[in-house]
Amino acid sequence: MNPVIAVDFDGTIVTHRYPEIGTVIDGAFETLKDLKRHGFTLILWTVRDGELLDEAVEFCKQHGLTFYAVNNEHPDEVFNPKYMSRKIVADIYIDDRNVGGFIGWDKIRELLIPQTLNKDENIEEDEYDDFPPEEEPKRKWWQRK
Repeated sequence: MNPVIAVDFDGTIVTHRYPEIGTVIDGAFETLKDLKRHGFTLILWTVRDGELLDEAVEFCKQHGLTFYAVNNEHPDEVFNPKYMSRKIVADIYIDDRNVGGFIGWDKIRELLIPQTLNKDENIEEDEYDDFPPEEEPKRKWWQRK
């Protein structure tokens, strides 16, 4: 199964203006769409519900982003507080309330899609061959040859 990412809305995709929808945070939609293209499964995970949730989902659709599920682990799942927790099971959580705060979409892209930042788009592929090879780490005195 593809890695699952639970993504918050307010303060992560858009600036905090709850209950209104804030302005788009730079790189949010581009990075999320790239994550989908790279095989990640995206779930919108937000405190919003009812009409406010519908507005957020529609806002994302207007920006070209749809989610696998919204506030659920599966699109057909119906939340029942008697049997279920609101905690979404995911491999990665992207939220402005993380310890240390929101790291920004450029850093998320770098961490989750590292090949997109490893090469300068202006450098031809063959030019990478000109770099010297990495040296092997030196052995410690107790390691065998």
